[in-house]
Amino acid sequence: MKKLHQFGMLILMIALLVSCNSKNEEKHADHKYQESIYYTCSMDPQIKEENPGKCPICHMELTPMQKDNGAYNEITLSDQQIKLGNITMQKSSASEQSSQENFTGVLTLNQSNVKSISARATGRIEKLYFKTEGASIKNGQAVYQIYSEDIAIAKQDYISAYKQMEIPGDFGKNAKSMMQAAKQKLSFYGLSNAQIEAIKRGKEVSPYTTFYSNYSGTVAEITATEGSYVMEGAPVLKIGNLSTLWLETQVNVNYAKQLRVGQTALISFVDFPSKEISAKVSFINPEINASSRLLLIQMEVPNTNLALKPGMQAIVKLTKSNTKGIFIPADAVIRDQNGSSIWVEKSKGVFKNIRVTLGTESNGMVELISDLDPEAKIVITGAYAVNSEFEFRKGKDPMSGMKM
Repeated sequence: MKKLHQFGMLILMIALLVSCNSKNEEKHADHKYQESIYYTCSMDPQIKEENPGKCPICHMELTPMQKDNGAYNEITLSDQQIKLGNITMQKSSASEQSSQENFTGVLTLNQSNVKSISARATGRIEKLYFKTEGASIKNGQAVYQIYSEDIAIAKQDYISAYKQMEIPGDFGKNAKSMMQAAKQKLSFYGLSNAQIEAIKRGKEVSPYTTFYSNYSGTVAEITATEGSYVMEGAPVLKIGNLSTLWLETQVNVNYAKQLRVGQTALISFVDFPSKEISAKVSFINPEINASSRLLLIQMEVPNTNLALKPGMQAIVKLTKSNTKGIFIPADAVIRDQNGSSIWVEKSKGVFKNIRVTLGTESNGMVELISDLDPEAKIVITGAYAVNSEFEFRKGKDPMSGMKM
């Protein structure tokens, strides 16, 4: 009987212990739940209270919200916050889109049509016949006169050999070969046949020689001055042919990826608003500008009637048709000093911020070239509302980014 009484007491103690532990667990779970929520106002989200009640500003009932205890780049929003923030999503499915970009460019000389007139011998420039860049020059016009001892000696050798040819015998025969060698040397120095023949008719040999242009065009650059000494091969002036010009512009590297040599562009000009012509991309620089991160491209522009001038500004319209990719509104991208990011819906009411790489941006749309889950829902409107609430909950002052 005594053993039975002791066993009953043991059962009672165990029951009391289990009941006590159960109450503690329920109390702990309830306390944990209370710690995981806060109360806020949908109209004034800056209000955060530990207990239910009314908003001290608008007097609306406070809404319970789950505290963000998840990943550092996630946020949970209520249905009311999603509605008020006009937050909408779309799937990250690929689509085709045509885009047109306008770039500002400048007309320059077509360097493949630029010719250089150089000094054919060492000497001193006695006279320049063209002293203004942009002046028109024709084939056969005098360009410069030079004093050169080397040319003067070659002239003297030529006239001496010419006079010795009249001497009978072997001496006259040898003079003929000497005259031929002197003529070749004068031709090497750039004298024309007419100039060489004129030496025979002259009473004396002049140390001065005039050189003429072999090209027609426009004086693009003058590199010598009267009275200056030049070495053999030194440039005197450059002549450009303006029948075609280069249009140079710089484009974003991401946009340039799909450009190709031979692609057609529409060109309009600030000085000729009604004039629009087609031109083809002739060169894409493989080197990126280190400071601007832009890429230089060139187009060859026909210049009918020579109406266009180097230095004129132009607008380049480049079109890319049927580009396939993921395109979203540019306002859906969050840009900061660390790069670009978007918000995607991870689950109902839960949004995650992910870093992305951008491609072409045109007509208010931007291409995402990062790998994304095809089922991911991207926030396309209200992205900045999500981001502002995220930063606010992380302790950032929402007014800190505003300029006063």
